[in-house]
Amino acid sequence: MSVPTVLEKILARKAEEVAERRARVSLAELESQAKIADAPRGFANALIKQAKEKQPAVIAEIKKASPSKGVIREIFIPEDIAKSYEKGGATCLSVLTDIDYFQGSDLFLQQARAACKLPVIRKDFMVDPYQIVEARALGADCVLLIVSALDDVKMAELAAVAKSVGLDVLVEVHDGDELERALKTLDTPLVGVNNRNLHTFEVSLENTLDLLPRIPRDRLVITESGIVNRADVELMEISGVYSFLVGETFMRAENPGAELQRLFFPERGVAVSGSTLD
Repeated sequence: MSVPTVLEKILARKAEEVAERRARVSLAELESQAKIADAPRGFANALIKQAKEKQPAVIAEIKKASPSKGVIREIFIPEDIAKSYEKGGATCLSVLTDIDYFQGSDLFLQQARAACKLPVIRKDFMVDPYQIVEARALGADCVLLIVSALDDVKMAELAAVAKSVGLDVLVEVHDGDELERALKTLDTPLVGVNNRNLHTFEVSLENTLDLLPRIPRDRLVITESGIVNRADVELMEISGVYSFLVGETFMRAENPGAELQRLFFPERGVAVSGSTLD
């Protein structure tokens, strides 16, 4: 029998986690919470508007740790990071809520969203409609659907639930087969191409460039992972990609917002200054 990949281990644990959560809080209770949650802030619209102007539409990620790198940021205060990102020019936020593999928390999402005016995506491994409703109850504006983690029927089901509770959907693909499935199954305008293989965790920006010609022009392409310097940003912009999801590069910087501005808006100078978050 083959050794499970990181993704397979995460998904097995996620199914257990959902069962545990459902035992604590019923779906009906979550649905009630979702109805009184803060109104969605328009995650997709914010990105599309920025990218149409050929300006970097940056989804800045709040991430404490990862399976491949361990702890990425020791001093981790979601509110301060969110404010820093907003000052630095982020269009949206991504907040990791997976506990076991990314040291995330639902509370981190709530804290980050309350600290700024930016739309927020719940970055987690969605495998059950319960998690989608839960995301809206937490205040999320968008959810991530990872094609490699779902079959087409489940993917369509989760997207329908997201739409019913007012959430946008970002669908994430890693290769041509997954892209084909995503385009056939979902009508979301947001297509994320992850440059990190979730089975091996290796990264290559060529992944986005290879898939780009196959993505319809009415979809917004978001390149995810592997953006570490200005050359990477310029390579994508020259290729017509203006939306980015960046996490680790910012999280390793003393001031994440200043690093965002340096990487994506160097013409603005150093407006986000200081060695600490403020």
